[in-house]
Amino acid sequence: MSGATGSGTVRKSYRTLARWLESAPSDLLQSRSRQAELFFRRMGVTFAVYGDVESNERLIPFDVVPRIIGAAEWNELERGLKQRVSAINAFLKDIYGAQECIKAGIVPADLIFTNPHYRPEMQGRRPPGDIWTHISGVDLVRTGEDGFLVLEDNVRTPSGVSYMLENREMMMRLFPDLFAEHRIRPVETYTDMLLASLRASAPAHAGSDPKLVVLTPGPFNSAYYEHSFLADKLGVELVEGGDLFVNDDIVFMRTTEGPQRVDVIYRRIDDEFLDPLTFRPDSAVGIPGLMSAYMAGNVTLSNAVGTGVADDKAVYTYMPDIIRFFSGGDPILGNVPTWRCREPEALKEVLSKLDQLVVKEVGGSGGYGMLVGPASTKAEIEAFRAKLIADPDDFIAQPTLALSTAPTMDASGGLSPRHVDLRPFVLSSPRGVQVAPGGLTRVALKPGSLVVNSSQGGGTKDTWVLDD
Repeated sequence: MSGATGSGTVRKSYRTLARWLESAPSDLLQSRSRQAELFFRRMGVTFAVYGDVESNERLIPFDVVPRIIGAAEWNELERGLKQRVSAINAFLKDIYGAQECIKAGIVPADLIFTNPHYRPEMQGRRPPGDIWTHISGVDLVRTGEDGFLVLEDNVRTPSGVSYMLENREMMMRLFPDLFAEHRIRPVETYTDMLLASLRASAPAHAGSDPKLVVLTPGPFNSAYYEHSFLADKLGVELVEGGDLFVNDDIVFMRTTEGPQRVDVIYRRIDDEFLDPLTFRPDSAVGIPGLMSAYMAGNVTLSNAVGTGVADDKAVYTYMPDIIRFFSGGDPILGNVPTWRCREPEALKEVLSKLDQLVVKEVGGSGGYGMLVGPASTKAEIEAFRAKLIADPDDFIAQPTLALSTAPTMDASGGLSPRHVDLRPFVLSSPRGVQVAPGGLTRVALKPGSLVVNSSQGGGTKDTWVLDD
């Protein structure tokens, strides 16, 4: 497990925790876990599950045993994350600009231009500061002693950072004595980093005091808690589409003191709903004329319109070559081996061993639309086979990885290994790229399960990066 080496000995980063647990009362973890659930329920730390008629909102299960990463390992991770996100930003700038990576054969043209997230409206356009991916969430898995691999990139509207921050606050409240025995890098500075990064990405006209807002589709969105949490922590207004309007290509917010100009919009709305005059005319959550203001350079949208191309799981398979092309060096963080089902030979191989693979929709998220072969019935596999044959371009496949595990509290109050992944959050601005020290560790709470998504029954942990 992550708390142990391949030889079964406790990792150096976990030794203090292991000693502390040995001396702790047997029921301590269970009692602290109940306290955490009570606190989270009182604070309303929830998420919504689409299509769940039984309960509109749920608590994400929280495991009170932290995941711990040593300083040297984190420093290498940080280097790799900065390299990857910088390359993604350069890739997006290029495909909406000179398209050198397409001309060089690094990425197939049809993969870009037929991508549902490609926005031709952005062709030849440059967002303020040339930053496309202001906020990125990169999902990582460990498959052995040699470090981490990237499972997927999230650069449209990555979520989960509020749980990273709430988890840390909860652990500091529940285990102050354990914190006193470790030197843990802070994550609570993330919102200060985010605010400074967004302000630095404002249009030039905004000067030293740009006006920021967080744009939400409203309380029925699954991540609405996070939207309101971040607006509060940033000290900015949480707005819906009806709170903003555009006049002469300038965005304004309606206030009791009259219209107020808006310079930066941290939007948690997908591209197609942003502006009913440009994208979906039936969007009730967008702002008519927003894209005109954006094209005129009068407002920053974070993340930029069109970034979803880099979110695509088929494009993900080309990321090692994209990194080499734009950085001039080899990737520090590798990809998980992946079959592109759009390629006939790859499709043939995938179909021959569907019961052994994980197959995902290229535009899927949240654990939906995927097949975990070893955990599926014959009927489920055959139904998925038909979907794959009908539209192979829409899928990629990956081996069922022997994911690392982390010590996790089980139903008896003891510790058991559970599979985990890690989503660090990376901020980009004209001032450079920063990584919050840690991230959101998601844990598959069901024994043997590989699915960590909260929408599929997964939970979360606090992630400690040691400063040793």
